Amino acid sequence: MKKFGFAATCILIILIIMYGLIGNYFYNIALNPNKEKDFLSDNPHLAQSQAVSGKLAESSKLADAEFSIEHQPDEVSIVSADHLRLSAKLYENNNQGHKWAIVVHGYTGNNNQMIRWVRNFQENGYNVLAPDLRGHGKSEGDYMGMGWDDRKDMLLWIKQITDKDPQADITLFGISMGGATVMMTSGEKLPSNVKVIVEDCGYSSVMDVFTYQLDDLFGLPKFPVMNAANMVTKLRTGYDLNEASAVKQVLKSKTPMLFIHGEDDSFVPYSMLDDVYNAANVDKEKLIIPGAGHGEAELVDPKKYWNEV
Repeated sequence: MKKFGFAATCILIILIIMYGLIGNYFYNIALNPNKEKDFLSDNPHLAQSQAVSGKLAESSKLADAEFSIEHQPDEVSIVSADHLRLSAKLYENNNQGHKWAIVVHGYTGNNNQMIRWVRNFQENGYNVLAPDLRGHGKSEGDYMGMGWDDRKDMLLWIKQITDKDPQADITLFGISMGGATVMMTSGEKLPSNVKVIVEDCGYSSVMDVFTYQLDDLFGLPKFPVMNAANMVTKLRTGYDLNEASAVKQVLKSKTPMLFIHGEDDSFVPYSMLDDVYNAANVDKEKLIIPGAGHGEAELVDPKKYWNEV
């Protein structure tokens, strides 16, 4: 019996170690900004769709490049509640108006990738703030917040704008993880300055999108892999992946919202659009772009996209 007990204990210890190693492995793949994200390279779900017009895309690219040359932003920063210095680019409009947009980039991105949106908002008379989310770009952080901890940072960026311009009318805009970020922000207590929120191809929750990717990339089930990854996430970052829900936050929102998604998006599944849209109990609209993959809605039909926004 003693030998059996010893063997059982050894097996239990081995299983616990394996559980921790599995959790740490997938934590690093998903949330550690210092680890390569190989699953994004040559990912068929991120391949450019045939619906993207090469002529329109090239024209927009040239306009973005010209805008970047002509408009030199100010570098601004805040310090988060957990003492991270977070960076942003501030593009002030010369008309001295009170319209503001905060535009938020996607997973592994940075504010340089938001020039298209900065440019279009500026052309419509907006001052624009483009932050680097924690663990991205020039912002500090040793993990990716996936929108959840970033929602608290967004409140600080909003405050920076209202301190600068108490009459500010603010739009929150985000794409992909940025879309999830502004949706997660929507459930917080926002000042009346925040007039509307626009999300483009954001996910319904962190657990949902990771579970989907886990099955798609590795053919693995949610249990026990996501349980192990969540345990490591709580130990290393202090938040629970199960809490990081855009659906639950949108349900609490009091701000009008526009939901955008490409109908052919298979990276953040198109089905997640209805999850977040149906949760909203505010003035709301949704824009579906046929043929558009992940993050391609603006590229496929820019006229319809910007008219709606």
